[in-house]
Amino acid sequence: MTHFTISSTSAEHGINLYTLRNAYGMRVVISDHGAALVSWWAPDRYGREADVLLGYKDIDRYIANPAYFGSIIGRWGNRIANGRFTVDGVDYQVDRNNGDNHLHGGEGGFHLIPWQVQPDPEGLRMTLVSPHGAAGFPGNVLASVLYRLNDDGQLRIDYTATTDAPTPINMTSHGYFNLNGGADNIYDHILSIDADTYLQVDSKLIPERAAEVAGSAFDFRQPAPIGPRLSWPDEQLEIAGGFDHCYCLHREETNADESRRHAQKLRKVATVYDPGSGRQLTVSTTEIGLQFYSGNFLKDVPGRGAQSYAPHDGFCLEAQAYPNQINGPEREAVILRPGEVYRQTTVYRLSVRE
Repeated sequence: MTHFTISSTSAEHGINLYTLRNAYGMRVVISDHGAALVSWWAPDRYGREADVLLGYKDIDRYIANPAYFGSIIGRWGNRIANGRFTVDGVDYQVDRNNGDNHLHGGEGGFHLIPWQVQPDPEGLRMTLVSPHGAAGFPGNVLASVLYRLNDDGQLRIDYTATTDAPTPINMTSHGYFNLNGGADNIYDHILSIDADTYLQVDSKLIPERAAEVAGSAFDFRQPAPIGPRLSWPDEQLEIAGGFDHCYCLHREETNADESRRHAQKLRKVATVYDPGSGRQLTVSTTEIGLQFYSGNFLKDVPGRGAQSYAPHDGFCLEAQAYPNQINGPEREAVILRPGEVYRQTTVYRLSVRE
């Protein structure tokens, strides 16, 4: 069962907050600006509630949201090298807002746009129209997300999008988690990721090659605490200041005409456990990639407390296509064409281990 209520409104900027609440009192607060996850209140093993999402103290900061806290990212999550790509023989230059690269939709990013709330008996549905030329991308895109919270602690995010012209689409959710509720950093969090390979990056964080995780700091096939891995001597960690890499998730075999991302079934791909609180986060997705980001650039980002955030105060597990995939051999899988529907589902489940 999902209970849907409006919690409050910011009169100054017209930002509305919506609360999804399950039968056990778990609450997820979502803003209609950027369709952002603002808070997720959940109990620990002793029944004490805490907010497991990082965020701003003042809701107005979500208007610019330079840290992308909790937002839906589009049209393109992650990076595009030099902000350039080619679709059907036409070259496009999109915003370069991360050095020479495009990042997270640029100035036309979905995280910067007010979303419209649509009636839906299953949960909170939000939609937006991204016009042709937004951030340099072709085509008018209608995007939708449906948030649902059930009594098992599952927050399900269903994404859809349509277009009137071929355009790259790669949507994701950029929630920052800290399962101890912000009482400490994420060093003690124990992570597992069901992936044998990850994408190594160059100095601009653009993927260069797929590498085996075996024998490296990136091997989370068996659960391991995050903190010790951050101090391993590894050139890839030095480049990114920590983890900011995409894991290549296991895929099912598909026919040539079923190569698009939504051909993958929803499957569990990662688990994070905090021994102190007993909270556990499980991630399931239909996507082929999972970006693990260890909050490397959180220094001096204002948060909810008196002190600003510090590096590694939170982590992200962003289900998505591969970074820069539009310029790689699987580019066709990330091009949405007229008459097609982009579909993606990712589920974050919070539970408590004794």
